Amino acid sequence: MPSVTQRVMISGVVCLILAMGIRQSFGIFLTPIATDLDIGRQAFGLAIAVQNLLWGLAQPFVGAIADNFGAMRVTIAGTLLYVGGLALAASVSGPLGLNVSLGVLVGLALAGTTYVTVLGAVGRVVPPEKRSLAFGLCTAAGSFGMFAVVPGARALLDGLGWRDTFLVLTIAISALIPLALGFRASDRRVVAHAGNQSMRAAIREAREHLGYWLLNAGFFVCGFHVAFVATHLPAYLADEGLPPSVSAWSLAMIGLFNIFGSYLFGALGGRFRQKWVLSAIYAARAVVIALFVALPLSAASAIAFGAGIGFLWLGTVPLTSGLVARVFGVRYLSMLYGVVFASHQLGAFLGAWGGGYAYDVMGSYSSIWLASIALAIFAALIHLPIGDQPLARVEEAVA
Repeated sequence: MPSVTQRVMISGVVCLILAMGIRQSFGIFLTPIATDLDIGRQAFGLAIAVQNLLWGLAQPFVGAIADNFGAMRVTIAGTLLYVGGLALAASVSGPLGLNVSLGVLVGLALAGTTYVTVLGAVGRVVPPEKRSLAFGLCTAAGSFGMFAVVPGARALLDGLGWRDTFLVLTIAISALIPLALGFRASDRRVVAHAGNQSMRAAIREAREHLGYWLLNAGFFVCGFHVAFVATHLPAYLADEGLPPSVSAWSLAMIGLFNIFGSYLFGALGGRFRQKWVLSAIYAARAVVIALFVALPLSAASAIAFGAGIGFLWLGTVPLTSGLVARVFGVRYLSMLYGVVFASHQLGAFLGAWGGGYAYDVMGSYSSIWLASIALAIFAALIHLPIGDQPLARVEEAVA
């Protein structure tokens, strides 16, 4: 019979495969929806931007609820919102419907079904020395979902059209409800980790820590990168004359290679200082994006870009969440990491909406690619001075 840790890990891994896999497939719907509804790319980009923004803004509050009442209830509530959002998306007729379904409902759903909730549950049952690796495995699961779901969603889109494809995805996401029951064992430990610190004291402690704000700034850049690429890469490749299959496989390569990257960076976070590994990831992103923009575009270079950026895609998640847990402990991990994730989603809002705005105004994505390179260099530099030693309170609790 699986141990407590194994049960929580299995539930978390499968939840992330489904929730993140479906979420990362939305980019392939941009062109058919924009064409069918006769709306600009900015309209679809705005819906995804609203999704990212609400996902982030709700995350600290959802994290606080999970810290106090457990991940199971939060995941079930998030799943019901996800089901409603996808079902409504199948019947929309204009930008307002897209913003309500894919924007508001799915955005709130993701806050309860993805990394902040799952990592908080996992962090309570995994020993500190194995936490970075466990977070890396969970992040890799979300990436595997992208690899597994995007090609399947593309096939459904080609065969059924976008409306019926959303209905099929609605049925698939409902499987998260029974999976959420696996978090019960972790939820029982919420009280065990309570200690004497109040939530208000935890917020004040983080607010006065410079490294916490630098993590927020760095994760903002991460959100900008992943939202822009996931939302606009298919359209960018189509503009350059590449077939839809290339964009689907480019996104799939992001998911596939991020499996390896997330696991590797999670493991490295347990052996080296996490802030150094984070800095290296952002520096490597700058190089990969610059090469993609500078070299001649082809099917091979597009798929290679997917592999390269995918290796670096969400390797930031186990390291950033691991740093929060290392410095502040796990009692309020979901809430404190939720605040950092909110910053990530503010960046994602600008990446998704800004890409569509830049295209509609300038007729190309060139300015956004250049901004992505500059932001990557900025993030690589600001992680270096982060103070990453556990607070005295945390060291005493571990001892």
